[in-house]
Amino acid sequence: MRKRIGILTSGGDCQSLNATMRGFAKAMYRQEPDACIYGFVNGYWGLMYNEYIEMTPDQFSGLLTRGGTILGTSRQSFKYMSEPDENGMDKVELMKGTYSRLKLDALVVLGGNGSIKSAQLLAKNGLNVVALPKTIDNDLYGTDLTFGFHSALDVATYAIDCVHTTAASHSRVFIVEIMGHKVGWLTLYAGIAGGADIILLPEIPYSVDAICRGIARRRSQDHKFTIIAVAEGAKSVEEAAMSKKDYKKALSERDTTSAAYHLAQEIQKSIQAEVRVTVPGHMQRGGSPTPYDRLIATRCGAAGAKAVKDGKFGVLVVFKNGKTTTIPLEETAGRLKTVPADHPLIQEARAVGISFGSEDDD
Repeated sequence: MRKRIGILTSGGDCQSLNATMRGFAKAMYRQEPDACIYGFVNGYWGLMYNEYIEMTPDQFSGLLTRGGTILGTSRQSFKYMSEPDENGMDKVELMKGTYSRLKLDALVVLGGNGSIKSAQLLAKNGLNVVALPKTIDNDLYGTDLTFGFHSALDVATYAIDCVHTTAASHSRVFIVEIMGHKVGWLTLYAGIAGGADIILLPEIPYSVDAICRGIARRRSQDHKFTIIAVAEGAKSVEEAAMSKKDYKKALSERDTTSAAYHLAQEIQKSIQAEVRVTVPGHMQRGGSPTPYDRLIATRCGAAGAKAVKDGKFGVLVVFKNGKTTTIPLEETAGRLKTVPADHPLIQEARAVGISFGSEDDD
C-alpha cells in the first residue's frame, strides 16, 4: 500500500532544513519508490489550514547546499496551541482533520524546542509523528547534536574573527552578541573558536566588575584590546537573582536594544574604554550549510525515514556518541540542554585564560 507522509518545518529557520528534508525524501523514496510526500506550507499553520504541496522527487534535488526552507516556516507558539484560533476553531482538531483527510501514515516535523512540544501534543492525540532535531542553539535535550548548529557556529565564529583586526588596530573593547536566549552552546563554541577573551553565557551570571578586571588584566599584560562574546540571553548576577516578573520589567526599562549594548554601557560607566558592539543577528541562520552540517542533515533525514519504515512513532531522532537513534518525544519535549557550569569546555577555556565574567575566574 502506498505510503503517505506529511512533512513540515517549524519555528526559526536554519541552514540545514532543506538538506534534512532532502535526506529524508531520498531515503524514503529508496525504501518506498511510490511514496507520496505532502509538504505543509509555513509549518504547523499549513497543517492547520490544509495548505500543502504534493511533492515530487525532483523537488528535493539541489537542496543539499540551499539554506532556509523551501516549504516556509512560522512560529506557532506551543503556549497557544491548545487555544482556539481567531475563528474560534480548535487548532489541534484542525491539524487532526488535515492529517485524516490526506490519509497520512506519518507526520515528520523538523523543529526545535517549541515545535517538539507541539509534535508531542499531536502524538498524544493519535498522530504518527517522527521529529527531527533542528536548532542553531543545540539545546534540545537528549541529543548530542542538532542540525543547523555547526552552520550557525561557522557564521558566529567568522563574526568574531572579523573584529579582531579592527579591535587590535584601535585598541578597543569589542562585544560580539551571539544568538541564544536561554542556552549558551553557540556562544561557548564560537567564543573559543574565535579566540574571544571573555565569554558570557546565560548559564553563568556575570559580574561587570569581574569583566572590567579581566579587561584591566589584559591591558597590564600589554594586550590593548579585548574581545567579548556575549549570548543575547546573558544576565548579570543581579539580574539572575530577580524574579521573572522583575527581570522583564528591568528589560523594559532599558534604553538599549540588546544585551551587548547594555553591557557596553555598563563597562563604560566603570572604566575608561572605547567599546564597540557587533550583532551578526539573523546572519547566523542564513547562507549555505557547512559540509559537516550537510552530513548531519543527511544522516538525520535517513534516520527519520527508517523510523517511518519501522513504524517507530512518537519519537525524536537523536545523535548519541556518533550514532543516530531515537528517544520518546515525552523524554525531550519541554526540556532544555543547558551548558553545565562544570562542563569540560568551560574548564579547558579557563585553563587557557578565557574569562566567563564571574568571580570564579579570579
